[in-house]
Amino acid sequence: MKKKMLMVMLVLLVTGMMVWAAGEKESDGTKPVELIFTSVSVPGDSHTEAMYVFADKVEELTGGSVEVKVYDSGTLFTQENEYDALVNGDADMAYISFPTLATQIPSFSMFGSGYFFSSYDHMTSVLNGDIAEEHIWPKVRDLGMQPLGSMYLGSRVINTKDKKIDSYEDMEGVLLRMPGSESWLFLGEALGANPTPLSFSELYTALQTGAVGGQDNPLPTVEKAKFYEVTKYLAITNHVIDSIMPCVNLDKWNSMTAEQQEAVSEAMDYAIAFNDEERIASENSLVEFFEGEGMVVTYPDIAEFRENVQAAYAGNSAMTSTWDMDLYKTVQEMAK
Repeated sequence: MKKKMLMVMLVLLVTGMMVWAAGEKESDGTKPVELIFTSVSVPGDSHTEAMYVFADKVEELTGGSVEVKVYDSGTLFTQENEYDALVNGDADMAYISFPTLATQIPSFSMFGSGYFFSSYDHMTSVLNGDIAEEHIWPKVRDLGMQPLGSMYLGSRVINTKDKKIDSYEDMEGVLLRMPGSESWLFLGEALGANPTPLSFSELYTALQTGAVGGQDNPLPTVEKAKFYEVTKYLAITNHVIDSIMPCVNLDKWNSMTAEQQEAVSEAMDYAIAFNDEERIASENSLVEFFEGEGMVVTYPDIAEFRENVQAAYAGNSAMTSTWDMDLYKTVQEMAK
């Protein structure tokens, strides 16, 4: 009987300690935080894989006090809606592009303009360095988001259904799908095409049916979204060395402890390095893959494209008047 009583008391003691520990965990702000991470990137894409790499690393670094739930392929929000979802707190994390940010901060159209960056190294040295921390991140925080760095999306190329692009002049008349923001659509104009806004989730079918005649994206996106199945031509223009910025809703960010914030930042640095390495390796091998699939790959004169695209931006004073030209020159100097 005494032995049984001792066992009961031991169970009650252990249970009480567990309840006390849980109470302490909640009271000191380290209770589990859930992060809903949304993206339109598709399975197999390095950006999608990076979301899961990030989630695993966060769990490891926080001991489970922060949990990341990943929703890819636009299962929660479309590309057009994810910005509002992030700011409103309907989503906790998302990848945000500079043309999207430019709808709120017009000067940011500079960072997504044609031929602004010359290479991956140039892009990442700016967007993951002092310039970003001093000139970009504070303005993003003012919108209600905490940036965690910039991730390489790739060098954007022109992918067309029926028309081969050998020169800038060949872009005339191409009905080119672009994301639906002013900055994206003007990029399409600067490329010499007729841009039309269309959701990414609708793009494969639109190319298949001929509703649009082309699209621009990096090579890995062309592969993972299988656009090569419904198009014939690929022009290596590298007109935007593109990136996306993983961001956290600012209220959610502020709800975390300093230790959790540090772990989330470290985990994203890890995910960015993973993505960028995978992305570059993929770009280096995909031209051969596409040619093997029967696509015709062309190499238009990039200098000709650059001259015409930058001239188009120079002629758009409504856009460029918002740019910080001193910062523009500083960034361009970094490419040399």
